Amino acid sequence: MTSQIIPVDPFDFIIFGGTGDLSERKLLPALYHRQRDHQFSEPTRIIGASRTKMDDKEFRAFAKKAISDHVKPEYIEEKELATFLDRMSYVTIDAKSGDGFEALKKSLADSKRIRVFYLAVAPSLFGDISDNLKAHKLVTTDSRIVVEKPIGRDLESARALNDIIGDDFGEHQIFRIDHYLGKETVQNLMALRFANALYEPLWNSAHIDHVQITVAETVGLEDRVTYYDKAGALRDMVQNHMLQLLCLVAMEAPASMEANAVRDEKLKVLNALKRVNGNEAPKQTVRGQYRAGASAGGPVKGYVEELGADSNTETFVAIKAEIANWRWAGVPFYLRTGKRLASRVSEIVIEFKPIPHSIFGESAGPIFNNQLVIRLQPDEGVKQYIMIKDPGPGGMRLRQIPLDMSFAQSFDGRAPDAYERLIMDVVRGNQTLFMRRDEVEAAWKWIDPIQNAWDGSRQEAQGYTAGTWGPSASIALIERDGRTWHESN
Repeated sequence: MTSQIIPVDPFDFIIFGGTGDLSERKLLPALYHRQRDHQFSEPTRIIGASRTKMDDKEFRAFAKKAISDHVKPEYIEEKELATFLDRMSYVTIDAKSGDGFEALKKSLADSKRIRVFYLAVAPSLFGDISDNLKAHKLVTTDSRIVVEKPIGRDLESARALNDIIGDDFGEHQIFRIDHYLGKETVQNLMALRFANALYEPLWNSAHIDHVQITVAETVGLEDRVTYYDKAGALRDMVQNHMLQLLCLVAMEAPASMEANAVRDEKLKVLNALKRVNGNEAPKQTVRGQYRAGASAGGPVKGYVEELGADSNTETFVAIKAEIANWRWAGVPFYLRTGKRLASRVSEIVIEFKPIPHSIFGESAGPIFNNQLVIRLQPDEGVKQYIMIKDPGPGGMRLRQIPLDMSFAQSFDGRAPDAYERLIMDVVRGNQTLFMRRDEVEAAWKWIDPIQNAWDGSRQEAQGYTAGTWGPSASIALIERDGRTWHESN
């Protein structure tokens, strides 16, 4: 994928949780790729910070192994890797006690460079780190702080956390990251809608029948046992990833691509979402939990067996959502996400309304609704399903085919990972793809009534066999409306 690489100003990138899983799998490989593409200006530095005791040499060895394990061999260039590792240093820090922050201050000295504090740690440490950065006078006018989801576990805790960080950093310095928004196809949704005359005139309730958003995973708990059982799929996936995707589909055209212009329009969508209260939750939501089954060609345990304890935490959620505004009145948005499902796929399906009348007769066969399918992962791309005549003699027979644009086939070269793009946006100070405080809190205002309805009714998570598409109630949720889930292929 060819594009002009514009170097950024020199910066210091401090990774709290520098020896953790996120740093190893995503952040260090992303930074290496930006090094390889010559996007760093001198003197840029990368500083690891965590409780683990190690020196600079050991951290460089950790980083080198991370690159070896998580970057394809054809992209590892010894000269670039050596330059990358030379940028690295390490500070042992205890976020709770504050030990090590003075050493970090000494390491940064009085540098006037941009400072990025990336909090790749448990959310419970966000406030402690933020407060210690301010207390030790490490927050400059050119500092940014990056926090991963979840921002709280409900509206009250989200507000409290936003208050703490907001006391230490200005809102323009806070980057609440959602890596889904850095995906190439997600950004192409904006281009598809607002850079083409074809779709936007049809992008409303007069022409669209319904929208489906699916984020399906084949993995189970993996190494997230402690976090996931406290969160569940509703908090872990719907509150952030899925609602952000819904916003990009449903929002009005912003005045520009400037950060607040985009985020203002997303906020309007969140505020227009109809609340799902206690009486409506059983009809409009499904919560499930995977049982033992088969995945990736072999047997897998159920959630409770993997956890090693009884739990009613949901690993699957399906929701029928509605947006109460002029553009979308009467158009349902069906959201579906879960673990241990039949295949790994993230996609948005826009299904258009049927033609008003068929001129072809029964012998032509059924006429299916047009669909626009935006595939986020894997195999990023866009498909437009249309009806055509089946080639050959024998009269008019119709069939549905996809007009297919695969990103891998359409563009040469390696597509940057979402974290690469988002990290560089942080350095530039561009908040367009990051959530504003009021967005986060508006999302919780919609999520909390659903969670409270489940808790209040003690609704049991419905079992589904690992390797399937979730509970049968999920199929019933959409088929009650005469629709069906899109099956990816």
